[in-house]
Amino acid sequence: MAREIESSVQMRLYSLNKRQFVLVFVTFFACFGICLLIGLAGPPIIETVDINTSKLLPKPKDFKRGPFVLPSPPMSTYHQQLWLVAHIKTDNVGGSNFEQPFMMGIRIRGIDGDDQSVVKADNPTLSGAMHNRSRKLKCKEQCRDMILMHLGYLDFAKYIITITFYGLENAKFEIKDIDFAFKSYNTSFTQIEIWIRFIFLVMTFFATIIFAHSLRKFSLRDWSIEQKWMSVLLPLLLLYDDPIFPLTFLVNSWVPGMIDGIFQATFLCALLLFWLCLYHGVRQTDRRFVRFYIPKLFVVGLIWLAAVTLASWQEYNELQDPTFYYRLDTTNFDGFKIFFFVIGGFYLLYLAYLLIRAYAELRSMPFFDLRLKFMTALMVIVLSISIVITVMRFGSGALDDNFVSEISTNYENSTEFVSFYGLLNLYMYTMAFVYSPSKNAIYETHFKDNPALSMLNDSDEEVHYGSDNEESSLTNHRQTNKYDSDDDTFR
Repeated sequence: MAREIESSVQMRLYSLNKRQFVLVFVTFFACFGICLLIGLAGPPIIETVDINTSKLLPKPKDFKRGPFVLPSPPMSTYHQQLWLVAHIKTDNVGGSNFEQPFMMGIRIRGIDGDDQSVVKADNPTLSGAMHNRSRKLKCKEQCRDMILMHLGYLDFAKYIITITFYGLENAKFEIKDIDFAFKSYNTSFTQIEIWIRFIFLVMTFFATIIFAHSLRKFSLRDWSIEQKWMSVLLPLLLLYDDPIFPLTFLVNSWVPGMIDGIFQATFLCALLLFWLCLYHGVRQTDRRFVRFYIPKLFVVGLIWLAAVTLASWQEYNELQDPTFYYRLDTTNFDGFKIFFFVIGGFYLLYLAYLLIRAYAELRSMPFFDLRLKFMTALMVIVLSISIVITVMRFGSGALDDNFVSEISTNYENSTEFVSFYGLLNLYMYTMAFVYSPSKNAIYETHFKDNPALSMLNDSDEEVHYGSDNEESSLTNHRQTNKYDSDDDTFR
């Protein structure tokens, strides 16, 4: 394929030999292993306080109705959120399947500090009014746990929750017992989360400064497409690490949590856009905004819009009604899920098409072949580890019941959080190192990013993984020869 010559700042990728390439990946896996060890040594993410109905005061008159008056354990902002889960035990014998719809009423009141009087809050969810919501009890050998309510942020030091069931009186089964569980984030994990985010925030800040400093001597028009994208992704990684995360514990508001979700969705979608642009841009120098970027922005933008809208929709409804549960709003939820998977599937097909085209056209060209191999190898590693973490986190229902992030007891410790969080940061640091200018980058005569012309007489093995002496002589050769763009020959 005829390719237009493109001036480019010589990347460190071009000057690495075999040993250095191995060292890059060994360092990446070693740092990721440290993240795994930190996660394994960390505390459980979810803290659970169980309450059996036999211990309630006052005792409920009827297990099929209630009312159940549940005092929450002491809460602080370090608990972040609060869930109330119910596990109903019936006399169902033989493990027959059945579903029983019913109505649930829930009243939430807050207690501030040591004062045992109920505080009237401005928050509509804590006004003391009864919130009514339909639920469905699903039982097989055992009944499935039900999430009765969720508070996205904590206003008070303690809560009094009164629950009443309607519609179970005429059920054919008897309720033997009910176990309630208050679930919140472990305060020890929250402290680790703050430190992990802070450490990666500082590291990302220095990585961004060092990368920008390394490119200061070069004109922006001479940066490679990888270098231009890294100058965008590194600042977005700062947002992903969330410099305003501590506000979550200083301000009793849902805003910091919402901003954190938007920051994370923005960075992840920018990473998806980066992969599309890289596999397309590496084989095409005509990157006009309308023809090159608009189609990719449209696809990734829809994914970003779906993620942010879904999170905002859930957050808004929970603020109005803490008993809101997205799975019960089947019309909107199923529509969002179908839309998300259709757009996600189209993105994967588009990415696969660009990847296959790039390999078909550039795999025989020195340097371009190296760029493709490196970016693909690192991307496959990151995606593979991410899929493994997702399967460990959600199990076989990753694409169904856990489509929206929710409480789950699958976390035994903080390994999944630290490993996934560290994975993305380490991925960006590795690319920033490899795509930064090499020590021998040419300042006056820019590196011609068309090895098909300049390296015709060199084998791929010599170009990609030459010895240190060969690299030194090759660099001196490039510095002493000038490229004539008129007749495409070296003089």
